Amino acid sequence: MSTTRAFAVDLRGMVDLLARHLYSGPRVYLRELLQNGVDAVTARRALDPGAPATVRIVPGPDGSLEITDSGVGLTLAEAEELLATIGRSSKRDLALGHGRAEFLGQFGIGLLSAFMVAETIELVSRSAREPDAPAVRWRGHDDGTYELAQIDEDVPVGSTVRLRPRRDAEHWLATETVVALAEEFGALLPVDVAVQVPLDDGTPVWRRTSTPELPWRRTYGSDEERRLALVGYCERTLGFTPLAHIDLDVPLAGVSGVAFVLPAAVPAGRGTHRVYVKRMLLDTRVDGLLPDWSFFVRCVLDADGLRPTASREALYEDEVLLATREVLGEAVRRWTIDTLHRHDLAARRFVEAHHLAVRALATTDDTMLDLVADVLPFETTDGTRTLAEVRAEHGSLVHTGTVEEFRRIAPVARAQGLAVVNAGYVYDAELLARLAARHPDWGVRALAAADVAAVLAPLDPLDELAVEDTRRDVDRVLAAVDCQAVLRTFAPSSLPALLLHDRDGDHQRDLARTVGEADDLWGQVLSGFAVRVPPRRLVLNCANPMVTDLLAAPAGDVRDAGVRALYVSALLLAGEPLRTRDTEIMTDALAQLLRAGLSGPGPQPGAPATDRPAAGPTHPHAEDEV
Repeated sequence: MSTTRAFAVDLRGMVDLLARHLYSGPRVYLRELLQNGVDAVTARRALDPGAPATVRIVPGPDGSLEITDSGVGLTLAEAEELLATIGRSSKRDLALGHGRAEFLGQFGIGLLSAFMVAETIELVSRSAREPDAPAVRWRGHDDGTYELAQIDEDVPVGSTVRLRPRRDAEHWLATETVVALAEEFGALLPVDVAVQVPLDDGTPVWRRTSTPELPWRRTYGSDEERRLALVGYCERTLGFTPLAHIDLDVPLAGVSGVAFVLPAAVPAGRGTHRVYVKRMLLDTRVDGLLPDWSFFVRCVLDADGLRPTASREALYEDEVLLATREVLGEAVRRWTIDTLHRHDLAARRFVEAHHLAVRALATTDDTMLDLVADVLPFETTDGTRTLAEVRAEHGSLVHTGTVEEFRRIAPVARAQGLAVVNAGYVYDAELLARLAARHPDWGVRALAAADVAAVLAPLDPLDELAVEDTRRDVDRVLAAVDCQAVLRTFAPSSLPALLLHDRDGDHQRDLARTVGEADDLWGQVLSGFAVRVPPRRLVLNCANPMVTDLLAAPAGDVRDAGVRALYVSALLLAGEPLRTRDTEIMTDALAQLLRAGLSGPGPQPGAPATDRPAAGPTHPHAEDEV
């Protein structure tokens, strides 16, 4: 035979659960008590619109804390119902305002949270609904016991909560801590919240910690006065002076506030914002309120229609929040576009600080994409230019995919008048790919090795024929590193060699390696996709004295070592990492050259041509420098 029994609740275990898993820590106890007081005031004003709306907080000299509100109060029956059962909420009872949007929290859970810092909680209350009923006193202990009784004391309508601190939590009830928590959580509450603090001579005074109006809703004498007031509010609340502010308003979700534009660049990622729910602070670091690209703003918002989680320290990811995020993001986007169109000092300061965020937005927004092409600076071989300027002057937009590739070809491209855009930074390659799809006539394409080779001056046919055998020997040396020698003359003459490769070549080399490592059947399938692509090219600059010396040197180990050294030098200039094989090549080449240099005198670089074999080719522009 089974019987129905009620669960036994260990109050100490419940307090530990609240402190460790529901709330972020003991500091929220004051927020929960403030919420109870504000809800009680709201309920009383529903009965009597002219009733006072105050919450008074008094830290005691003995370490206790007293919080008094002018709210609706409790009768004995209501106290029994709400405080004798853990988790019971006033919002679950129609008579006490079930479902009322004006209420912030749950009375029972909110009061229970005070056990995180107190060993005893005492509540004295008189009801506004039954003003002739006796006052009640409820006293709860952290061992799970409580007493509830009517009292004959003459107490005003409302409730007073008194906390006696736990032995390890006295600092949470100290005056300076209470003031800081009241200012943080209740700064925007519509009721009059004040903390009693002592002056230097010990005289107690009331320090108000709430404001009757939202800063962005307040009436000002002029737009400039409002701007300065919001700048001051941002400095006090968020700790920085904003470049600008953006008004935010989503009436359907009961959301209003301000987005402040950060004065300096920040890493890409989700921004965090200061959010109030019904003017009570939810948290100072709420994310997910705006799209990821809008990380250049920090918001202060008051939200009546957004749903907080059980801990009231975050927001539920529901349809209302998704719709709100879209509307807020559109407001920031609209401000950004309007600002960039102005081309004034404010726009320039914004671009300097937050061009990365603008680029992020342009990866998904066509209007912003076209605006980015017109106004945002890009690094090019012609200097810092906009994409529109480069296209207007050169008729196309040729770009590199990495910063290293740009650094490698920039000196040569600049000297030859080849305009190349550096798209190696975050978002840039994606932006250029979107521009290519959106504007096919713009000639947007990735730089290929052939583009660079085309602007390098070929040798005179007779000169090229004279060193063909040497070039073949150089090819033989470079075959071990999957590279081919090309002889050209280009500026700057101080650059001895340039390493070129393109994506197609890399793909075909990877495919060839896969074919070699695969089994016979799979290798045959892959080999069908393989085409002949020239290997990487080491372009030797015949305008460079070192190269002419190398080409004129007799065949042998020393010349081969010089070729390998030039290859490694070009590899480093290309910004590519040295693999183990490359390091071994460099070490062997240096060792060979060092042994040759120490073995005795020989043909020296720069010696008269009559003392050496026939010199390498020359070119009219061999001495041109950038």
